Amino acid sequence: MATPKLAYQLPPLSAATVENTASLFRIIALALISATAIASRLFAVITYESVIHEFDPWFNYRATKLLASKGFYEFWNWFDPTAWYPLGRVVGGTIYPGLMATSGVIYNVLRAVNLPVDIRNICVLLAPGFSALTAWATYMFTCEMKDKSAGLLAASFIAIAPGYISRSVAGSYDNEAIAIFLLMFTFYLWIKAMKEGSAFFGTLAGLFYFYMVAAWGGYAFITNMIPLHVFVLILMGRFNYRMYVGYCSWYAIGTLASMQVPFVGFQPVKTSEHMAALGIFGLLQLVAFSELVRSHVASRQFQILLRYIPIIASVSEHQPTAWPSFFMDLHVLMFLFPVGVFLLFKEMRDEHVFVVIYAVVGSYFAGVMVRLMLTLTPVVCVAAAIALSTLLDVYVDPVEPIEESETAAGSSESSSTDATGNAGKKAGKKTDASTGSAATARRAGIFGLDTRMLTVANVILLLSFFVHHCTWVTSNAYSSPSVILSSKNRDGSLHIIDDFREAYYWLRQNTAPDSVICSWWDYGYQIAGMADRPTLVDNNTWNNTHIATVGKIMGSPEEKAYPILRKHDVEYVLVIFGGLLAYSGDDLNKFLWMIRIAQGIWPDEIQEKNYFTARGEYKLDHDATPTMKESVMYKTSYYRFAEMFQGHPVQDRARGQTLPSVGPTLDYLDEAFSSENWIVRIYQVKKDDILGRDHKSANAFMDGKKRKRLRPTSRRKPLPKKSTE
Repeated sequence: MATPKLAYQLPPLSAATVENTASLFRIIALALISATAIASRLFAVITYESVIHEFDPWFNYRATKLLASKGFYEFWNWFDPTAWYPLGRVVGGTIYPGLMATSGVIYNVLRAVNLPVDIRNICVLLAPGFSALTAWATYMFTCEMKDKSAGLLAASFIAIAPGYISRSVAGSYDNEAIAIFLLMFTFYLWIKAMKEGSAFFGTLAGLFYFYMVAAWGGYAFITNMIPLHVFVLILMGRFNYRMYVGYCSWYAIGTLASMQVPFVGFQPVKTSEHMAALGIFGLLQLVAFSELVRSHVASRQFQILLRYIPIIASVSEHQPTAWPSFFMDLHVLMFLFPVGVFLLFKEMRDEHVFVVIYAVVGSYFAGVMVRLMLTLTPVVCVAAAIALSTLLDVYVDPVEPIEESETAAGSSESSSTDATGNAGKKAGKKTDASTGSAATARRAGIFGLDTRMLTVANVILLLSFFVHHCTWVTSNAYSSPSVILSSKNRDGSLHIIDDFREAYYWLRQNTAPDSVICSWWDYGYQIAGMADRPTLVDNNTWNNTHIATVGKIMGSPEEKAYPILRKHDVEYVLVIFGGLLAYSGDDLNKFLWMIRIAQGIWPDEIQEKNYFTARGEYKLDHDATPTMKESVMYKTSYYRFAEMFQGHPVQDRARGQTLPSVGPTLDYLDEAFSSENWIVRIYQVKKDDILGRDHKSANAFMDGKKRKRLRPTSRRKPLPKKSTE
């Protein structure tokens, strides 16, 4: 047999030295990957400041502050009277408390070691911190699929992939901040439990599943993925008692623990999304019993037991994801992803079946719902890492294949054996077959150093483009808090637009603590968190009628909206208007949704068609319908807007429409505050007139425009004429 040729010489090191050095480099690489995961999510803090983003995180932050200041018992029994005024909200029984509890534990641990960190900074930096743990969990999971080199690649991919960064930047204090780490680590523990048949790892998987249930409503993904994995393995005839022990310990511990979360309660044994896990648990008992019976009865009799196996499935349809979003969030991983799935499908070990199922299910749900791109990203990183690692294994291996002439010579020498006797012939055939297969294996490979260097250079170039793309997307698209807007000046410098916080600060400083604010539900959590004022509705959209009431107020004329405002003790109306700065996320662009929701409750009073022109156009200019022009939303948005243009054409820059030169007037509302760029406008609801008049008449009187009335007839009798006599 010929000695294999090497494309490049390796240093003469012992196997122990190589292993120790590789372990050291892996530790350093994981540390650098973790640091990169944290640093890449700090653009928002560097560009703006340490601030909570979006809408829902403001409620989470407010709840965490209460937990840190008053303790877990007060948090668990917290009734919030300022939410959904006048109904209020039982917070402890209507949330997933895992996020707040995590921050509270970190806060108390830091205080215990004399590190007095503000709870706001803990909330802001929690998501970047857990992203480092997610990279580690992805590394461990991928090591179970292939090897440690693939694990490092997967960890580096998940650390900077925009699909995950979009929900884990600094300030994104939402449930997903910790959920993806729990998702990947629970999957890792499940794979360990299934491969080793370990009740210990199964129990750990159940406990982390409980943590996931307490933290995020997306726990149903785990609830169905693990049973689906087991079900497919059973159909493939791969049932074993290692799987039985792992699944039963996970399901028993995880289900019992998850039922301790008040918001979940008895759902694991009542609702359809949990029935698959329960059904597979029962099916496993039947299969295990059938295996026991198989060992005691004849094979023909055993076949009867396999005719009655139930199958449970459910499909949910949601809003689809645009194709460009896949490239923006995954970039080159999109093309490596199917290659990695194919390689796993070729080998198809039990743990590989899990990734293949995860890839199929995750791709489907990411395609039908934008938000579920978050759950697809981890498996894309794992599969892409396996594909790239396999490629590098081939091109970095220094052993060159043996040339065809050498292989033929070696084969002829090995085949010249004694062929006398039947036994000798059979042995010769076996030798020829083994030699031929070995020769085929040696013929597969890469010749020369130049090919290897070219391929590795291309991989490095491709990964550099990926890193550049991830950095650009993170800094420009996913690091801008919705509460702080920005634009570029002519010299390229950053111009901060801070209208939201300016308006909320005004509310906090200039209104009574019990002043009720009426706004669309998008801003409820921000008003409660920053202004600390009661709101009619907020982002916990559980009461459709209450939301429809706000829609009815915004879509009605002032005289019809005023009694509703007074009935609900509303003192201020807040609207978002982007016509001056071309801010497209304002309330006028959401107005039709308000109308549709209100129409669902009051179809006779609010009708969407009345807000469209005769040609079916959504117009706010001269062609706007009378119903549109009389609505509270139209009036509060455009009140005094024409004065900004001083006789020039009045232009709504957000919608590109030219408005009438004479703007609307208000009778029942008074302008209380408009932010610097008019993005937030706040109006005070007038009190009842002291003389009992309607406000329209009172305003007409104050303006000297008293309505004409006929002179009343005198009821006095004429005096009798005096007699001249």
